[in-house]
Amino acid sequence: MLDVTVIEDPEAAVVSLDPTRARLLAELAAGPASAAMLAGKVGLPRQKVNYHLKALERHGLVELAGERRKGNVTERLMRATAASYVISPLALASVQPDPDRFRDQVSARWLLALGARLVRDVGSLITGATKARKRLATYALDGQVRFASAADRAAFVHELTAGVSALIRKYDTPDAEGGRDHRIVLAVHPTVETVEPQPAQSTKSARPAQSAATEAPPAAGLTD
Repeated sequence: MLDVTVIEDPEAAVVSLDPTRARLLAELAAGPASAAMLAGKVGLPRQKVNYHLKALERHGLVELAGERRKGNVTERLMRATAASYVISPLALASVQPDPDRFRDQVSARWLLALGARLVRDVGSLITGATKARKRLATYALDGQVRFASAADRAAFVHELTAGVSALIRKYDTPDAEGGRDHRIVLAVHPTVETVEPQPAQSTKSARPAQSAATEAPPAAGLTD
């Protein structure tokens, strides 16, 4: 099973977005199961589960993991083809974001368009590399930094831009015979705060726990 795979086909995207089928995908990502085993978990008749499994299998989202005899019946054990799925903008090809339509380095929507292109391009590269049975050479860096002020953030972005631009000028060889173009994407955005469930409060008052944060390199990604 793959850790993550991309869905490029519009029909496969529709199938995966059905709530019942998405639930079945989640169950099968945890381990192989038959329609009878899944029926009790999702609260549907076995025949209905079989119908959904066939649709998922037809679009390559689940696959046969094995078979087992149960009385006079041979059960098919199915498994998800990946632990998680990403829907490529190619599934909405006519309205997919195009970062070349406008360029605004401080626009969150332009960053979103870049992210969509990254998903599309890397997904297509993975599909091609898988068919050719070749390894895809990519690199990504993910980290977190806490800025003391907006001025510090602006200074960081200025230094980051200058440093990466210098590296591009140093290594870019447009006329190199046998060379290959690579796309470089750098992104900086505020982190999304996750709300953790709070434990039940005791009747006695308690001091809030102190939390510590560590700093890491800025978020950035480089890929084919």
